[in-house]
Amino acid sequence: MSLPSLSPSPDPGPPEHVRAAFGVRTKTAEPLLHGVVWRCGDVMLRPVDGAVQAAWVAQTLDALRAKDIRVGRPVRSSDGRWVVGGWSATRYLAGRPEPRYDEVVEASLRLHAATAPLPRPQFLADRHDLWSVAEAVAWGERDAGDLPDRGGELFTHLVAARRPVMLRSQVVHGDLFGNVLFAGSAHPAVIDFVPFWRPPEWAAAVVVVDALAWGGADLSLLHRWATLPEWPQVLLRALLFRVAAHAVHPLSTPESLAGLQRAMQLVSESGLSAQ
Repeated sequence: MSLPSLSPSPDPGPPEHVRAAFGVRTKTAEPLLHGVVWRCGDVMLRPVDGAVQAAWVAQTLDALRAKDIRVGRPVRSSDGRWVVGGWSATRYLAGRPEPRYDEVVEASLRLHAATAPLPRPQFLADRHDLWSVAEAVAWGERDAGDLPDRGGELFTHLVAARRPVMLRSQVVHGDLFGNVLFAGSAHPAVIDFVPFWRPPEWAAAVVVVDALAWGGADLSLLHRWATLPEWPQVLLRALLFRVAAHAVHPLSTPESLAGLQRAMQLVSESGLSAQ
């Protein structure tokens, strides 16, 4: 997972033995999403950060049925594995990200209605990557310490407004901005799955914060979803999550920080931050 404006170095692509294991016959691999994902015919191949999480995501998406959402169905290898040599595979889904942010939020809510019954995966308790740390810091479950200047001052300003919330946590996709594809009138397609154990309202708020920071969305988007429970506080936690991650991300830039500052300003202008 990465902030929209932060692009990792392109991967050299899926090795031949990985393609063969997933039944890829074409010799051509087309890099997508800055080389993070590779299209090989009707199969999408991507490197994974952890085999346990990747296998859980594959098993979950294989069984998941969400209303009015297309989901990239995982592909097993020839010997039944979900992960081969640090790579996983899904069926190709047509579409591209578009600034249809209300539809992305709607897709988030429908997706999380489907994931609500899922038990909490054990690997979430053992995960200590940048994003998990930023999430815990945003919710006050971990000390922020001294965050670098790439957002530390902004975090300190925001955290003073944090108040307790009474919302039910469940499995949610915590990075839907840029991971929902549109193809004309077809149902939106959800690609990848970045699992967290948080309220679905927070996942929706992360979409809105990202759209404000990097997608050109305006105040109206904030207000259209203000009927969601605990909206001001989940917005605040979404902002804190992105700011904390930005502060420690090695590829963070002044431009991406400016986007977060814009999002904070819009939330302040909306009057929601005072609720």
